[in-house]
Formats: sequence, C-alpha cells, structure tokens
Amino acid sequence: MPASDTPFSLKKIAVPAFGPGLFYGVGNGAMMPVIALSARELGASVATAGVIVALFGIGSLLSNIPAALITARYGERRSMAGAALFSVIAMLVCIFAPHALVLAAGVFATGMAASVFILARQTYLIEAVPAVLRARALSTLAGANRIGVFIGPFLGALLIKFIGLDGGYWVTLGAMVVAGAIALSAPDLSHEGPLPEAARVKRPMREVIRDSRLVLLTLGGGVLLLSAVRASRQVVLPLWADHLGMDAATNSLIYGLAAAVDMTVFYPAGAVMDRHGRMWIAVPSAVLMGLALIGIALTGGATSFIVLALLLGLGNGIGSGIVMTLGADSAPRAERTEFLGVWRVIADLGNSAGPVFLSIITAVASLAAGVAATGVVGLAAAAVFWRWLPHGSAAGKQ
Repeated sequence: MPASDTPFSLKKIAVPAFGPGLFYGVGNGAMMPVIALSARELGASVATAGVIVALFGIGSLLSNIPAALITARYGERRSMAGAALFSVIAMLVCIFAPHALVLAAGVFATGMAASVFILARQTYLIEAVPAVLRARALSTLAGANRIGVFIGPFLGALLIKFIGLDGGYWVTLGAMVVAGAIALSAPDLSHEGPLPEAARVKRPMREVIRDSRLVLLTLGGGVLLLSAVRASRQVVLPLWADHLGMDAATNSLIYGLAAAVDMTVFYPAGAVMDRHGRMWIAVPSAVLMGLALIGIALTGGATSFIVLALLLGLGNGIGSGIVMTLGADSAPRAERTEFLGVWRVIADLGNSAGPVFLSIITAVASLAAGVAATGVVGLAAAAVFWRWLPHGSAAGKQ
C-alpha cells in the first residue's frame, strides 16, 4: 500500500479486521456448552462425552501445520472463508448426527476449521496493521473473540429454548456464515510493501523451524507455560468454588465476573505493549495469574476467593493477544504464516497440558497442591519472559 499522510486508524478497518473474529467467538461460545449434552442424548457415556468435547482442541492442534500451509498457499481471506464454509458443513453434521461417532467427527472437523480460521485472521491483521499498532490490534482481536465467546452462550440458550440442543449449533452455523462473508468481502490490506524477489521462494517447514529454533525454545517455552496456566484457570475456578461448598449459581456468577474483568482491559494492555514493550505486559500477566492461583490454593473463604478470581481474570485480561503478538514479532516475514503455524502448535500444547498437569498433581497430592503448582508454572513463565524479552520499548519487527 502506498504511503499516506493520513494517520492509520484501527476504526477504519474494524469490520474486516475484527468482525470475523467476533462472530467466530459467538459461534464457539454457542457450540461448546452443548457438545457434551448432545453426546449424552446420542447415548454416549459421561467419559465418552468428555472425549468428544476434547476432539475440538485435538482437531485444532493436529491441524496447525496444515493450516499454515493452506493459508500460505491460498491467502488469508480465502482461507478464512473456506474455513467458515467447512465449519458450516461440520455444524450440519453435528445437527443431523444419528450417532455419537458422527457427532465426534463433526466436532473434530470444527476444530480443524478453527485452526485455519484463527491462523488466517491473525496473519491478515498482521499484514493490515503497521507494526507500531500491532499489539493493540492483536489484543483487540483477542478481545473481540472473547466478547463473542461471552455472547454466544446467551444466543445459544435463547434458540435452545425453542428448538432444543440443536439451537446452539444453528447459532454457530449462522455466525460462521457471517464470519466467512465478512472475510471474503474484506479488502487486501498491507503496510509492509512487497517482499524482495529473493525472499519469495518458500523454504521447507523444517528449515523454518531450524532457523527459528532459538526463539521457539526460549520465548516459545514461555508461551507454552503461559498457555498451560490460562487453560488451567478455567478448571480451577469451578473446582475451587465447589471445594468451598458454593452452589452452581454462585459458581457461575464468580466465573462470569472474572470473565467480565478479563474483557475490559485488552485495549489498554495492547497500548502499553506498543508504547513500552511486550515485557511490561507479558511479565505482569504471568505474575498476576501465578500469584492469584497460589493465593486461591491458600484461601478458605468466599470473599478472598472472589477477590483472587477477579485478580486471575485481570491477569488473563491484560495478557489478551500477547501470544499472537510475540509470535508476530518473532516470525520471519518471508515465512510468517509457516512460523505462526508452529507457534500455535506450542500454544495449543500448553493449552492441552495445563489441565492434565493440574489433574495429575491433584490425584497424587491434593487440589490445593495442584492449584498452587499451576501458580508456580505461571511464575516460571514470567521468569522466561523477563529473561528473553527486551526490557525497553519495542514496537515489533518490521
């Protein structure tokens, strides 16, 4: 895109940049609460229903590298639109599934599509926004998705009231249609100019990984630890509320309050990252979540638990977009999409490992020990970021 004297504004590209992510979040939020119930209706056991829910994350994890290759070949907009269409087909499979195994296939396919969609929308936004606004843009992208996830269950519940559990899937189907339409109609935007001729030759994925191994082993390790803590917090809150003897309504209220705090701070956090450097958000986010989890493991009262749950939400909220931002900063421009595919594998491994780690420590020792150990993981993530992130102002790689 040619240079312009007009200052760049995120508002001008809000719909094409953030619209697909918002509606994807709506769809995800409407679908996830009904998968296990649908599986049970189709005759699955409780354990099998849990496995079917997990297939969404497994499908996403296994598809990250293929998603990078697809996006690199077909471009961000077409990849997002194709992933949305694939999600629509997967939703129809879920809606008309005659057996739990068919439902499982639909859920797995939705996870596969999610991997392509998420990677493509991130890459599109990186291309569309100047590096000096990168953290704000990616934090807003993550925030839009969280707002969608917050809204989705309410829309799903409204339709479920009239047509049953399939209502959640129909909301997801409609949201994916809108997300795909926005992506397909979005303009091509780039603030980086064309690549030099020598950089246009694509290298094999193994060479990209080899040349990026230092950042993948250092900052990537911090991202894995942070992702593990983030995934675990969603398990910790309901389990500890139950441990304290709180009823389901109170449990849900506390979870909702933490989510509300989470959604309010994403843009200021992005502004801090752009103006002062990534370290000034990555470290506090990990420290806040780590200390909050350790505090929860020591608390025995409702009031202190609520305060710590809100602190946990704040820590997660200020870290909105940090994983995507660090990935964008670290990615070589010529193989950005391929690198980000690997980066997402690392983050997804953390998402999967966190709850498993919590479960193992809880089984061996106690719930309090598991929660405290997870908090220590958060402090370890902070130490990695403190060691490997620049301590000065950093606007990201050009």
